[in-house]
Amino acid sequence: MPNIKSAEKRVRTAAKSRARNRAILSKISTARRPVIESKPADAAEAAKLLKTYSSTLDKAVKQGVIKRNTANRRKARAAKRLAAVEPKQA
Repeated sequence: MPNIKSAEKRVRTAAKSRARNRAILSKISTARRPVIESKPADAAEAAKLLKTYSSTLDKAVKQGVIKRNTANRRKARAAKRLAAVEPKQA
């Protein structure tokens, strides 16, 4: 337990940040799950899933929870996975 007043405040702010970061990371996981697990029937549904996931990642970057390159890498992997699942149009 901290004895200094500023250290006590840091403990409180760290707890708030940890709670906020965990909530945001949970939202990312929730948005990711349908992209990874499901096999979308049509391209429109796949695009919608990817758009939702990308938006969630971008919001996390904006709030400073994850880095920009991490978000871009995750979006690229999700897009690649959905492209592999989609039926090819000739």
